[in-house]
Amino acid sequence: MMKLKVKKASCHVEFDYMLSGSVLKGTVKTTWKGVSTRLDIDSEEPAAKIAALVRNAKGGCFAENLVVQQVPLHGAVFLKGQPVEPNEAP
Repeated sequence: MMKLKVKKASCHVEFDYMLSGSVLKGTVKTTWKGVSTRLDIDSEEPAAKIAALVRNAKGGCFAENLVVQQVPLHGAVFLKGQPVEPNEAP
């Protein structure tokens, strides 16, 4: 645990994506262009200590690491306990 005093912190996150296709035609697709964050910190601690704090926080952040790492996604769909394949046409 890092014992640093932080008076105030705020984070702004922007998602840059494009949604295309048609729900009715079953062609909906999301294309991601990027994610941007801005972290503002108010503290009397030395910049090097705050930088180390941020490195630790980023290293342990599940959300940020999910975005920056290519992670396999495994999913299953069930209807009334029976498997459904979403890629099959009706």
